[in-house]
Amino acid sequence: MKPQNRQLIWWVGALALGVVLGLLHVGWIDATCGFVATVYTRLFQFLAVPTVALAIMTTLISFGRQRGTRKVFAHTITYTLLTTLAAALVGMGIYLMISPQNLPEGMLSSVGEVAPGGSTFYEHIVSVIPNNVVQPFLSGNVLSILLIAIAIGLALAWMPETEGKSVVVKGISGLQELFFTLIRALIWTLPLGIAAFSAQLVGQLSGGIILGSLGKYTAVILIGNVIQFLLVLPLFLLARGINPLKVFKAMAPAVVMALFTKSSAATLPVTLSSAENRLGVDPKVSRFVLPICTTINMNGCAAFILVTSLFVMQNAGITLSVGAMLLWVLISVVSAVGNAGVPMGCFFLTVSLMTGIGAPVEVMGLILPIYTIIDMVETAENVWSDSCVCAMTDKDLRGSAGGSGGSLGEV
Repeated sequence: MKPQNRQLIWWVGALALGVVLGLLHVGWIDATCGFVATVYTRLFQFLAVPTVALAIMTTLISFGRQRGTRKVFAHTITYTLLTTLAAALVGMGIYLMISPQNLPEGMLSSVGEVAPGGSTFYEHIVSVIPNNVVQPFLSGNVLSILLIAIAIGLALAWMPETEGKSVVVKGISGLQELFFTLIRALIWTLPLGIAAFSAQLVGQLSGGIILGSLGKYTAVILIGNVIQFLLVLPLFLLARGINPLKVFKAMAPAVVMALFTKSSAATLPVTLSSAENRLGVDPKVSRFVLPICTTINMNGCAAFILVTSLFVMQNAGITLSVGAMLLWVLISVVSAVGNAGVPMGCFFLTVSLMTGIGAPVEVMGLILPIYTIIDMVETAENVWSDSCVCAMTDKDLRGSAGGSGGSLGEV
């Protein structure tokens, strides 16, 4: 049995076990599940911020190595940012339409200190700008930490190749490998956490309020992904004169594999083969664009970060003005692009952002039992978006070289 299938069976089994334990309503079982859920919440918080910061740095550092193929790289980045921004905006629109209600007030035990609701947009922006290196880490200001990570990553990307740069880059890569190892260990034990969180959720169900709220939240995520998949990305292809049906028919094996493996990286060989042998993309383009897209083109992740952040902040009592939502659209896009190779990266990244503003990360524990389904759909969307970016880039470069681009099925 493949490791991905085995993991899925364990997670579904843990979810079922948690439901049974929650329905028993035994005092010591409820207390134990609450303790385990708290432990996992704290472990998520511990690993999330440094992992995401290191991932952003290593992603941006890799940009500096692409200078020999600037044209392909520029097209890839442009389409990645546009499709990712579109995914986040679609998520925001669906969130406003469905409007998930808050969870019951007494359910969240430790909300923590939330950023003052009366602060102005200007004050919020200024608070993100760090005035020293240490303070953001001590205060848990995640947005400041991400800003520092972006600055360091870009600086190292554009620095000349020196021995000093090599040492720093190797040190960052080593730290990233260390935290990835810790995350893999946590994920290996995650069935225990899923059982605890699902038992806690079932035990706290109150008049259908929790179920209805989480149901609407899940609907926002899934509907947003479907709209991005079936409408927005095909419109991008049509705008470039490419037939979306022909592209999907060619790339379907990769999309289906992504749905079940929940890994763009594991699907990459199939994505490359489908693009070159079925879609007719130039290998010089596909072998450059697709590995980059697997790393940075995270449409589903951007939507998850935005919608989940809005849901958690809403439950923390934070006023979500249109300006604040648009700011979080930008944050979700930048975070998703920098979310390189992190196992359960969207989940950990959202935990780190919510930790930074003092929002109730206990909500993330309630989302965890259904994250497997969300992750499957998001990964399929990510690979479909990678395929679209690859097709559009290939079409652009063929056009600039005077080619017909007919292999992509012009409309």
